[in-house]
Amino acid sequence: MESEKYLEGQSMQRSLLFESNGFIYWKNRFETYVKSKDQDLWHVITNGDFPPIQNNLETKKDEIVPFHKQNDDLKKKLAKNNEAKMVIYNALPRKEYERICICQTAKEIWDTLLITHQGNNQVKANKIDLLVQQYEQFTIPEEKSIDNAFAKFNTIITSLKALDEGFYSKNCVRKFLRALHPKWRAKVTAVEESKNLTTLSLDELIRNLKVYEEVIKKDSKTVKNKREQSRSIALKARKESSDDDSSTSDNEDEEYAMAVRDFKKFFKRRGRFVRQPHEERKSFQRNKDDKNGKGEKKCFKCGYPNYLIGECPKQSRYQNQKAFVGGS
Repeated sequence: MESEKYLEGQSMQRSLLFESNGFIYWKNRFETYVKSKDQDLWHVITNGDFPPIQNNLETKKDEIVPFHKQNDDLKKKLAKNNEAKMVIYNALPRKEYERICICQTAKEIWDTLLITHQGNNQVKANKIDLLVQQYEQFTIPEEKSIDNAFAKFNTIITSLKALDEGFYSKNCVRKFLRALHPKWRAKVTAVEESKNLTTLSLDELIRNLKVYEEVIKKDSKTVKNKREQSRSIALKARKESSDDDSSTSDNEDEEYAMAVRDFKKFFKRRGRFVRQPHEERKSFQRNKDDKNGKGEKKCFKCGYPNYLIGECPKQSRYQNQKAFVGGS
């Protein structure tokens, strides 16, 4: 519970928590916070401690005054030195405190933090060059929203301002307009013709673009809904047509099957009641015998195959009987 009492944003009496990963972001916010509390504190952090010097009324010169001779106004002024150190201490975690614990003044602490996390002049210059390159090559993809694009663009500008106090963002409006996707070309032309880009602020430009972005989204959504509606109607019509064709085909197949069945029944009945010719029955019987293995020729008298009774060598025994049967 004690730690929750000092969470960032819940108390104006506690400085902002240090962020090593976003040092520039923390630095700008910390500076604003200290200045809002007391301008003298920020003077001590950036320029050094107030010395225990007081003007001697007799000699008309500034002299170092021992503690027991200091008046209340000088003591209050010298107290700013320790207050500035305490403001920085309250914002640092233990790891960062161990880095600056040997520093004697608030300015030494602040300079150590700047060199550690921001680098010396050479490193600072390299970072500025990198940010300038990002600024010059900044583009906005088609699918990226204005809010996301502005957040990235603003991060580059803020970082440049933090590293280079001389950076002036007068061309930011033109740069942002040039970075937009070609689909914004009509809007860019309208802005250039209707606005004075030298006095137009970046925030005002973003508000204008966000309104146009909503119009684009609405139009795109309307076109998409109409396209989906047309596609749905086309699919529905195609399905109905397919169902009709399928129904017609099924009816035709059913009628054809019924006709085939009737045709087969008709010929089946006809084959059952119509008498076949003698030769056709004989041929049919012969084919049937051949299938059953009964088509082989055998003599009726002796039983030998491959000849009939008229060719049988034993036929002479029965000639008289044959003549008798013939006469009868």
